[in-house]
Amino acid sequence: MKKALLLVSVLVLSISFSFSQSIVGKWKTIDDETGKAKSIVEISIKDGKLYGKIIKLFVEKGKDTDPKCTECEDYRKDKRIIGMTIITGLEKDGDEWEGDDGILDPKKGSIYDCKIWVDEDNADLLNVRGYIGFIYRTQNWHRVK
Repeated sequence: MKKALLLVSVLVLSISFSFSQSIVGKWKTIDDETGKAKSIVEISIKDGKLYGKIIKLFVEKGKDTDPKCTECEDYRKDKRIIGMTIITGLEKDGDEWEGDDGILDPKKGSIYDCKIWVDEDNADLLNVRGYIGFIYRTQNWHRVK
């Protein structure tokens, strides 16, 4: 009986730990320049690929509360940013997700190759790296609970 209880306890703890490491969920993005919350991105997996869409924007008082991607040059041109998919089709590679042309910066309309991974020391921190060649920038997104 004690062995069965111990086994169940270990199983529950391992399930809890693996869930907390999951990349799926809602993440708060932070503006690099101001340090203020910028948006909430909901990340999901569909057909084995990773996607992320903006579900909320934190807009400064007096600014457009429902802006469009006027700088985009692809199919997202002049579309609403809220509800827009900005992470597209990343594939799993070990503990990371990556892909060419995988992330859009709707403020600039720029598309970058992308690599995303949950921080190994803090499961509530997501490392999001956009890059072109060897030039990159990594942002830290925070899990929304």
